[in-house]
Amino acid sequence: MSEESVSSRAVPYHCPYCGETDLWPHEPTGWECRGCRRAFKVELLGLTRRPSSASSTHPTANEEGGAS
Repeated sequence: MSEESVSSRAVPYHCPYCGETDLWPHEPTGWECRGCRRAFKVELLGLTRRPSSASSTHPTANEEGGAS
């Protein structure tokens, strides 16, 4: 992978506010939605810890009544 193909700008495919796909770069790290005229940026805050299987707070599909 060359340095030219690596970008520091994450590319969103839809506006998080209206769902429009007409997005344009806005300033160095932001995006502009031409549909709702909002400007936003996509930023990674970090990684979350994976809960241990014994202390998981999220129900599984089987516990919610779905198939396993």
